[in-house]
Amino acid sequence: MDNFLKMTSFTTNILTWYQSNQRDLPWRAEKDPYLVWISEIILQQTQVKQGLPYYLRFTKAFPDVYALARASEQEVLKLWQGLGYYSRARNLHAAARDVVERLKGQMPETKKDLLLLKGIGPYTAAAIASISFNEPVAVVDGNVYRLLSRYFASSLPIDSTEGRKHFDALAHQLLSKSRPADFNQAMMDMGAMICTPAQPKCNDCPVAAECQARLLSQQALFPVKSKTTRKRNRYFNYLIAENKGQLFMSQRQKKDIWKGLYEFPLIESEKELTRAEICQMVDSVSQASMTTSLMSETKHLLTHQNIFIRFYKIQQDLHLNGPINRAFDGARLLAKSELIHLPVPKPIETALKRIL
Repeated sequence: MDNFLKMTSFTTNILTWYQSNQRDLPWRAEKDPYLVWISEIILQQTQVKQGLPYYLRFTKAFPDVYALARASEQEVLKLWQGLGYYSRARNLHAAARDVVERLKGQMPETKKDLLLLKGIGPYTAAAIASISFNEPVAVVDGNVYRLLSRYFASSLPIDSTEGRKHFDALAHQLLSKSRPADFNQAMMDMGAMICTPAQPKCNDCPVAAECQARLLSQQALFPVKSKTTRKRNRYFNYLIAENKGQLFMSQRQKKDIWKGLYEFPLIESEKELTRAEICQMVDSVSQASMTTSLMSETKHLLTHQNIFIRFYKIQQDLHLNGPINRAFDGARLLAKSELIHLPVPKPIETALKRIL
């Protein structure tokens, strides 16, 4: 088939499929740019099934950009709790304030102007501009990379500069200039529902007849990646210590995971520590002898790091009358009733449920 006809056929078939198979998602009805923005940020690393409850809670608390701008960072992080990638929540909050203060509450209407907002990259900017304002710009994310790399059986790595440029150009060539919103959402839905990473539903695919990976029975080989991410191992040893019924908690401040969230006093190590080593580290700098017991342990696996977590309970009230372990630097005592309002990482939330 002539390449032009093949590409035209692709676009037509995708749009026809979308008319009958599109997902019923709450932000699609009104195409409100604020709601599209919230949905795209939440769903960047989360599937719709997991992300939808967060979206509904978040937009109920902050129904418009003014409400989000008025909120405190702690309120935003608390509602984001469990989604991970907390820098996205902080950037979203900062951008909302920018929209209210600099743009009088009006969301930018073009991809170019949307890119000026903190935390909005090319994908999110294209999604908002095309879906809400019908700007003819293609959305290119993991779903689109996967669909196009299989359709054309392209061996260009999607994580290379050349590959990204190639697939971006392809997506723009295929884009329906008259229906960019429908086309981009069709590509998203195709990747989520049909051209899935594992066991793609090729029998239900509207472009299967011309899909080169399917014709070669090589769907599993695409998309191609050139890099493998080496994960860093980190060991978090949390100290659960009470003083007269209150718990010591610290707020993470450094530019690292979970910034702005609360946690127990922490001893981080480069290798696994034994309970005896933890006891020695705590006892050696405190005035009174203390005992610790391992309460629980878990793993928290992130994109670039594996965190091995242990929770140690100090068996008696901790009185800060003398030198203490530096894990308690910046820690403050909080009543247990206060803790339910604080944003905390998922592992801390699980531990707190056990304690409370």
